[in-house]
Amino acid sequence: MRRSSLMVALFLSAVLAAGCGGQKSDNSTSSAQITPSTPAAGATGATSVSAVSRYDSGPMAADSHVDAAKAGQGEKLFQTKGCSTCHAFGKKVTCPDLAGVSRRRTAAWMENQILHPEVMTKEDPIAHDLFAKFSLQMPNQKLTDDEARAVIEFFKHKDKEAAAAVH
Repeated sequence: MRRSSLMVALFLSAVLAAGCGGQKSDNSTSSAQITPSTPAAGATGATSVSAVSRYDSGPMAADSHVDAAKAGQGEKLFQTKGCSTCHAFGKKVTCPDLAGVSRRRTAAWMENQILHPEVMTKEDPIAHDLFAKFSLQMPNQKLTDDEARAVIEFFKHKDKEAAAAVH
């Protein structure tokens, strides 16, 4: 049993390292660059749900209006880039369940996580804790700023849709 679990983990690591999705041309650049910084106050190396991030202060992404056209584009990107290989809404696949993510995180945090996951894992306490919990590095899909924002609009749409179904 342990050996098969190890084989599955190695396979998933190889798939994630390969990028899990379509390729993007090199002409896409990002203006939302992460700069090296010291850990946020109170951040430690231990896994903690209450980690504090400099990107996650302010209104949550769900607090803003959903752009339906961008949400549609974001849904297509979510499918074509292979995000659904690791993520779902309302259930855990191999990585965090995305249900409610726009109510838990700011758009700035999500954008940086989408655009620079390898840097966020090293420098952001929340991303670092997620990596420790799930033991998988989110691959950088080389999305543009606009594409990342479209994916965030899709997350907001899914969360507003779920909230409307409850009421």
